[in-house]
Amino acid sequence: MAKLRSKHVILTGAAGGIGSLLAKKLVAEGACVSMVDLNKDALQRLQKTLGSRNTHCIAANITSHTERQKIIDESLERFAGIDILINVAGINPFGSYTAQSPELIQRTMEINTIAPMMLAHGVLPAMMKQGSGQIVNIGSTFGSIGFAWFSTYSTSKFALRGFSQSLRRELAGSGIDVSYIAPRAVKTAINSQAVYDMAKVVKMKMDEPEHVASEILKAIRQRKKEHYIGFPESFFARLNAVLPGIVDLALRKQNRVASRYIETSSEGMAHAESGSSRAVVRESLHCVK
Repeated sequence: MAKLRSKHVILTGAAGGIGSLLAKKLVAEGACVSMVDLNKDALQRLQKTLGSRNTHCIAANITSHTERQKIIDESLERFAGIDILINVAGINPFGSYTAQSPELIQRTMEINTIAPMMLAHGVLPAMMKQGSGQIVNIGSTFGSIGFAWFSTYSTSKFALRGFSQSLRRELAGSGIDVSYIAPRAVKTAINSQAVYDMAKVVKMKMDEPEHVASEILKAIRQRKKEHYIGFPESFFARLNAVLPGIVDLALRKQNRVASRYIETSSEGMAHAESGSSRAVVRESLHCVK
């Protein structure tokens, strides 16, 4: 089991529900953490609770090439080398795909998929130079099972899982590991009230952030290739890969029930996307799953 003491970690979405708990656990293990988030105030509050000696705050928009380079440059300047990149930041649109604006669809892919890919691309030269490293992508069971009303989110996580798998194989023998960790639904601010209402009715199991953060840390220590959190979702994720028709039938009733919550959610999305939509979506960057 790998030790994290003195390891330099870049953590995106650090001020969010899972991110902040993971930052605390990493610091407790003796890691040096570059905490990345769009929300500067939340980052600074988190740093006050953790102490500044082993932490560094970087307020940045991970969808910007310039700001991604800033993350890497500041991290290398503050701590020697980069040992682990943990891509946690994400957004989770819920609702009818046709009701989502093109901007929201594109932003979801940029935040959930493109940014993690580009950050990995940015840190790899330093990792390859030192001959070791770990890239950790936080996905979702929705990245193995395409859920109705989560089409954009599921697509972004399917892509992240494929990237993790192919990059892992490309880097085999290099000393750099790639881990894909997939929680099921988590009780964090990434979810709208409509998601919680729907989850209650369909009896969707949702884990506490503390449990998920602990599972992520354990998977990082063990340098697992893939780790799925939660049963029976982890079973259905594998079943869907070989017998998707069975999963279609199993989810049919749940999909019908969930559709009752779509109208409200779609109206909420349409309202959020009008006028100051960019600010609304940008502010959601710190919410994580």
